[in-house]
Amino acid sequence: MAEQPAIEPMHQFLIHKLVQGPVFQIGGVNFDMSITNSVASMLVGAALIVVFFLTTARGSIVPNRAQAVVEALYNIVDRILVTPIIGHHGRPYIPYLFTLFMVIAVLNLMGVVLAFGNLAGQSWTFTVTSQLAVTATLAVLTFFSVFILGFIKHGPKFLTLFAPSGMPPALLVFMVPIEMLSYFVRPITLAMRLFGNMLGGHVVMSLFGSFVVALGIVALSGGVATLALIPSVLSFAMIVALTGLELVVAILQAFVFTALATVYLNEVVNFGHGH
Repeated sequence: MAEQPAIEPMHQFLIHKLVQGPVFQIGGVNFDMSITNSVASMLVGAALIVVFFLTTARGSIVPNRAQAVVEALYNIVDRILVTPIIGHHGRPYIPYLFTLFMVIAVLNLMGVVLAFGNLAGQSWTFTVTSQLAVTATLAVLTFFSVFILGFIKHGPKFLTLFAPSGMPPALLVFMVPIEMLSYFVRPITLAMRLFGNMLGGHVVMSLFGSFVVALGIVALSGGVATLALIPSVLSFAMIVALTGLELVVAILQAFVFTALATVYLNEVVNFGHGH
């Protein structure tokens, strides 16, 4: 029997160049402008979002099905997140939060829908949000945008966020560093949550896909080995179930990321008082 190839569930996350681009140096740092599978996936995701809204956002009083879908997505951010959490003062920030939600949701869904390419051993599919560099960029961009907005709106007074009201001065020496640590760890938790969920789900799907193929080949040997077809079929059923679960997780993680960004914005917009 021919030797079976090793199962490599992490192979699907490797970044490789598709188009060689210019490489230049700035301040001793190399910048490679090549198009990788990660960059290509992000470009495709951005194009899908643009085409989706160009073809559906008609602004009709009586919406068709496509426009109804767009409005439903917008209402997730507007009526479920921004209005209940921030209030009417949060409306200027809906465009950014809605864009954040759509970008993460589309990239997540692309990783799930196109995952069959990885299961078949192809390298032209890629899950962008399984890369910590991507999720960390989104998290840091969101966090520091909120942090800078806090200083723009409230000035140095914004630093009192790290000093709980009513706290005795003697305890502030201990509480302020703890509050600052818990505050500045937010981008790490934002990035790790999205990265971990997408990475873990795809690794499990890849493992079960390998079981389907490996056990199916064993079953072809005949005899008692035919019984291997049973776990092969069960593994395939698990892939189907996991795909459905991953579709839910893809949307849920986009919602959670946007919800946390909304909560952070609320601390700035409604600084020192409720809404």
